[in-house]
Amino acid sequence: MFATFFIVLFILIMNGLWLFIDEIIGKGLPASAITKLMFFYSSTMIPMGLPLSTLLAAIMTMGNMGENYELTALKAAGVSLTRIIRSILILAVGVSILSFFMINNYVPYSFQKMGEVLIDIRDLRQEIEFTDGVFFNGIPDVSIRVQKQDRKTKMLNEVLIYDNRDRNLVKTIIADSGYISISPDKKFLNIKLYNGENIEDNRNFTWHSKAILKTNSFSYQEMTLELTGFGFEEKEGGGMYEGDSRTQNIIQLQGDIDSLEDVSKQSIREFQNRFLIGYLYRNDSTIVRAMTNDSLANAIKHHKKTYFSKSTIDTLSIEAMASVYDDAVSRAQTLINYTAGGHAQVTSSTIDLYKSEADWHKKLSLPVSVFIFFLIGAPLGAIIRKGGLGLPVVISVLFFVIYYVLTMMGEKMVKEGTLIPLIGIWLSSIVLAPIAIFLTVKSKRDSQLFNIEVYINLYKKIKEDLKRFKKTKLNKNGN
Repeated sequence: MFATFFIVLFILIMNGLWLFIDEIIGKGLPASAITKLMFFYSSTMIPMGLPLSTLLAAIMTMGNMGENYELTALKAAGVSLTRIIRSILILAVGVSILSFFMINNYVPYSFQKMGEVLIDIRDLRQEIEFTDGVFFNGIPDVSIRVQKQDRKTKMLNEVLIYDNRDRNLVKTIIADSGYISISPDKKFLNIKLYNGENIEDNRNFTWHSKAILKTNSFSYQEMTLELTGFGFEEKEGGGMYEGDSRTQNIIQLQGDIDSLEDVSKQSIREFQNRFLIGYLYRNDSTIVRAMTNDSLANAIKHHKKTYFSKSTIDTLSIEAMASVYDDAVSRAQTLINYTAGGHAQVTSSTIDLYKSEADWHKKLSLPVSVFIFFLIGAPLGAIIRKGGLGLPVVISVLFFVIYYVLTMMGEKMVKEGTLIPLIGIWLSSIVLAPIAIFLTVKSKRDSQLFNIEVYINLYKKIKEDLKRFKKTKLNKNGN
């Protein structure tokens, strides 16, 4: 199982590498920073890798035993399938329990450390290290190439700079030598160049005019480049993942859920009060400010509103009719405005609650998913009786895709508030658990579930039965 886990984790890391490749490749970062980032990122992939590796390991183990006729020998000796898988069943239970502590304690820690590493990388990237003969593209719309650099004096030789920050003016700077450093406040790149040439290509021209190309030589030139977007940007509020529910364990999440529920209820209550106040007393700001919950309820109870029927409106004068319609339009617009503003307020106060509830249930659903995948993999391996990395991998990927799609779909619906967490986060377990039970029952009965010959023979039998039935029916009609 450990081998399959590391294989799966390696694949997930390679997939995740593409998420960071634009940020870390060609930026002059040390190998230690990249290694730390990939290590902590791989730790955050454990919740995704454990179920798939458990399924693959179970299929391969039981498949190898079936392929080598070990299962046949054990069953012939009177050993039941339950007893055969007892040892690996205990291992699966242990892995499920371990997975809970991993996702509850280690994965949040890894998210925190990954955020710290990303911030450190941002700071490390402030110290630019050029690779001889290779373009440095760490600054947006600017490319710098240095043919050779002196590590001791920091002198750069044969400097080439492409400046595309102005879409209508492309600048190319060529210099024999120079120095490039970052300002003390780390907001600007200071460039000093010697013996070079500026080439400006003006692209702001129409189809009937020609491009303007300007060149001028210099013996010494200074320039500064703003480093906005150069480093990894921090999220609002501080650290890279500060306040993220993924950095919290189940106890911290429960505390957040309790407080967020109070905040959400309060925001909904305030919205209801503002809505009703705006409807009843939209033109009286004093009442709006002074109204309390008790007085609001009393006002609603004793509020009397004149409603006009169509027949009544038809008897009114044109001026009175226009006044009624204007008042109705005004009230409708007021309600629309209150609804739009209140909806945004309630949404912002509940979205964090949904995320925390989803992550709380995910910490409990993962161990169950690991155990369900074992209950799918072990009977499945005993049925197909194929080991190695062929058919087991295909079947594992198929089940994992189903699991992944259901998990992502359920999580998305929970975070949008369209499904309760008990259904959304546990959706994959709800769907796969009956499959696990079905496969377990079939394997105990030595079912030929994946034997193609069985289905071919069944098809032939049905075909013969149909022919026999038609022949019998023709004979009866003939008589």
